Amino acid sequence: MSTITETLENLNNLSITAESLVKDSFTKMDTHGQYGAFISTQKEHALEKAARIDAFRREGKKLGALAGIPLAIKDNINVENVKTTCGSKILENFISPYSATASQKLLNQDAILIGKTNMDEFAMGSTSESSFFGATLNPADTKLIPGGSSGGSAAVVSAGFVAGALGSDTGGSIRQPAACCGVVGLKPTYGRVSRYGLVSYASSLDQIGPITNNVADSALLLNHICGHDINDCTSSKQKVEDFTQNLNQDIQGKVIGIPKEYFGDGLDANVKTTLETSLQKLEKEGAILKEVSLPSLEHAISTYYILATAEASSNLSRFDGVRYTHRSADAKNLYELYTKSRAEGFGAEVKKRILLGTFVLSSGYYDAYYMQAQKVRRLIKNDFENAFSACDVIAAPTIATSPMKVGEAIQDPMAMYLSDIYTVSLNLAGLPGISVPVGKPSDHCSMQIFGKAFAETELLQVASNLERLR
Repeated sequence: MSTITETLENLNNLSITAESLVKDSFTKMDTHGQYGAFISTQKEHALEKAARIDAFRREGKKLGALAGIPLAIKDNINVENVKTTCGSKILENFISPYSATASQKLLNQDAILIGKTNMDEFAMGSTSESSFFGATLNPADTKLIPGGSSGGSAAVVSAGFVAGALGSDTGGSIRQPAACCGVVGLKPTYGRVSRYGLVSYASSLDQIGPITNNVADSALLLNHICGHDINDCTSSKQKVEDFTQNLNQDIQGKVIGIPKEYFGDGLDANVKTTLETSLQKLEKEGAILKEVSLPSLEHAISTYYILATAEASSNLSRFDGVRYTHRSADAKNLYELYTKSRAEGFGAEVKKRILLGTFVLSSGYYDAYYMQAQKVRRLIKNDFENAFSACDVIAAPTIATSPMKVGEAIQDPMAMYLSDIYTVSLNLAGLPGISVPVGKPSDHCSMQIFGKAFAETELLQVASNLERLR
């Protein structure tokens, strides 16, 4: 599929039309099936907007920087007058009254929304199998999971239905599905992109980011979604750079940290070999490989699942059957309204995490679990700061093995939790990371590049070179 930049050039010189791009997206869906990747589509609205953009372009009127580009948005990111379900029965019929800042910024640049993508319910999962609306399949191999929780966004990009999509990343939910589907997934620094209008899972960990076919497209979309937002008190006032500017610069002298904890036990031998081959290519381009240590990594999974579930327990308490959610028809009093609406509306994985989060916040356990996890989070952040004192970026696997087969995680949920082992630490530290495919497509292998806080430009430069050398 053409890059977003190439497509924009063709649109601007009138060799193609936005309407033809939108029609092509829906023709592909009709021909190949949607892989369960969309929860809702906006065909009529998309065609109307495309026709309007084409008319304005022919008339020479000013258009946004993404005018005519078909995009998709994960179904936990609000778009005004469009369903936002979070993959859950409890929000099955919810129509958003407003747009998230990130999605509105794309629409303001005249991007065209094709649809809202499927996901693990409330972004709680790594396989995209827990959605109330059914599982998402991996277009690269339908026997394999597409990863999660942004599996729908990764799948629609991998299948060529859209040029790019937005996902959310709480513990790897952009990078991990990107790796499973063979595309590029970027998690920005915490605060780089406004979370306003993103349905919260774990507010101190969540971050919106792009999933695209290549690094340059991710950089381009990041240009348009980041920046300070008065509606999000955690959004940064950091200056917004042009993230595409250094993509073609060489990496001569760049020091790439190789964390020994990421390349030890548990990493599949074939994945390790593919990653090492890719790192050697970077070294031949002038990069310097240096071993670093992240000793607190062994505690990252347990720390993450305490903090994330605690925040989920609090955030999901608003879904109670009273206002805009599913309401039980059998409730005889207020207590039953709460309990039955939530019991009927939430799926098993969400209930499990709410129960765990409520437990670690409860009297007598708060200090033993939640407070201890916050202290370990600080240690993990310190480890990254120490490592970055000796290197410019850090390289690591995105996932330890090839993607799991469909249904495996249901039989062994612990395997699903452990599949996040290489991704959650970055969310705990609030740092940026990008997953880039390496090796042959059949390898289903990707490398993560970690960056310092708000150093996305440098991160993308190294990722672009890695992509070029594939």
